[in-house]
Amino acid sequence: MLGFQLDAWDYITFVALAVIGVAFIVLLYLILGLPGRLAIARHHPEAEAVNLMAWLGFLAVVPWVQALIWALKPTYVVDIRDLPAERRRETEAQIARLTGEPAPAASPPQAPPPAAPTE
Repeated sequence: MLGFQLDAWDYITFVALAVIGVAFIVLLYLILGLPGRLAIARHHPEAEAVNLMAWLGFLAVVPWVQALIWALKPTYVVDIRDLPAERRRETEAQIARLTGEPAPAASPPQAPPPAAPTE
C-alpha cells in the first residue's frame, strides 16, 4: 500500500515521535499551570483568578506572564475589623454607597476605657 515495507526502525521512529508529543503536552500542562500552583501554595487571596488567567492566557503570552507576576506579588489582606473606628465608618459608608444601600447611622464615639488606678 505504501510502496515499501515498514521495518523496525520505522516503528521505533513512530514510538519516539509519540513520546516526544506526550512529553510536550505534559511540559505545556506544567508550564501553563505554574502561576496557579504558585498562587495556591502562597495562599494568595485571588488564587483562583490567577489560575484562570494563566490557563486562558496561553494563546497570547502576555496574560500568562501577568498571571505569573500576580502570583508572585506580595499581597496584604486588610481586615476592616482591625481598623480604627473612624476609618471603619468611612469604609462602611463607601461600601454602602457602592452597593446602593442606605448609609449606616453614625454611632456616637465610644468613651475610652477607664484608666487603671495607680497606687
